Amino acid sequence: MSRFTAFDDVRGALTGSLILPSDDGYDEARRPWNLAIAQHPAVVATPADVSDLRMLLGAAADLGVQIAVQPGGHGASGDLADALLVRMSGFDALDIDLTRGTAVIGAGVRWGRVVDALEGTGWVAPAGTSPVVTATGYTLGGGHSWFSRTAGLGSDNLRAAWVLRTDGTHERVDDETDPDLMWALRGAGGVVGIVTAIEIDLVPAPSLWGATLVFDAADAPAVLRAVRDLSADAPPTLNVFTNSMRMPDAPPLPPEIRGQSFVMVQALSTEGSADAFLTAIRSAGTVRRDQSGATSPALLSAQSNEPTDPTPSRGASVALRTLDDAVIDELIAYRDRPDQASIIGIDIRMLGGALDAPRRPGFASLQGVGWIVYALAPLFPGAPSEPGDASLSGLRALLAPSAAERTVPTFLSPGRTLEQAAPASEVARLREIREKSDPSALLHEGRLPR
Repeated sequence: MSRFTAFDDVRGALTGSLILPSDDGYDEARRPWNLAIAQHPAVVATPADVSDLRMLLGAAADLGVQIAVQPGGHGASGDLADALLVRMSGFDALDIDLTRGTAVIGAGVRWGRVVDALEGTGWVAPAGTSPVVTATGYTLGGGHSWFSRTAGLGSDNLRAAWVLRTDGTHERVDDETDPDLMWALRGAGGVVGIVTAIEIDLVPAPSLWGATLVFDAADAPAVLRAVRDLSADAPPTLNVFTNSMRMPDAPPLPPEIRGQSFVMVQALSTEGSADAFLTAIRSAGTVRRDQSGATSPALLSAQSNEPTDPTPSRGASVALRTLDDAVIDELIAYRDRPDQASIIGIDIRMLGGALDAPRRPGFASLQGVGWIVYALAPLFPGAPSEPGDASLSGLRALLAPSAAERTVPTFLSPGRTLEQAAPASEVARLREIREKSDPSALLHEGRLPR
């Protein structure tokens, strides 16, 4: 008999649910958002409240198993054998204070609900591009968004957190009551405590304006140079993403993009039209599509084209100090090679602005980093994985000489650890805080190097 059948006694006492491998629904309950990752926890629990969480903590301690918290399944990076996997959907409170410009968000609340609640208020959330990611998981991992040049990382906007410590204490924590814990929570995830809710700053955005420019792929080098040059003068209120796309000739894709290659520049201003800043970019090539005007967080969320259901995915990211001409030429030449067709998209995000002057100390930081490059190589059913894996490894190697010392933990690919996100001294500090907060190592290590 498995020692985990001892959780049967806990199950009867919980208000929420607990699922064992022998139960119906286990496979659905255990799966992460990225279906390319296999995780087989010993137990999956969905607590209804803090009392449930305390019971789970006690059971895990008695059985000598670790607790891994995945609010929405995002951020999974490996197997969770012999672990208790906790989903936080029961923590669904949302309290927005428009006078103070703050929001208290339960650990199970997804960004889409927050975005919808703020529509038309003149405030936006420092939310990621996907409406289905939980606000807490995103914020605790750092989180880069459309508003990061304006308001910093998601973790920069973390004012306070309600944390259940492994000794059963549940309390509101902020920079005055426990600055070390808050530093760790801003980017290192839940390796120092179970977060049941967060309090964040909202971003004032009385007049949101957006633009989308689409160019032929042949214009990519000139367009990227124009975007790079814009970064020197762009105000913090202007956020810019560039996407180089090479779509496969696959029947499920719409005819207008199937088998096509193009470059897209997207800009978002929180203070009305920033059209004048895009003049040089428009002149860098032939604009095939040009759309601009007032926008909203809900519209941005709808236009993100992020998956709304779990799916297998694969990508690689590199944070760059600079984006010079040589890097641009090498990057475009690499992605244009026929043997790199597995990479269908390369996303390049302009950094700087508020990211260079974080308002609060945290493990996650992009201070002094110029760009984030993210490449997507989808996993298609029945297709071999080796070509895509090789392409992504080659891209990392190509960009390594220009790589920055830091990146955002939410951009780490599965299997990559916090050693790739921060200097060794800060990883060491994180370990010290974790050992103090969780001396029995009851919480799963997450992305901490083993």
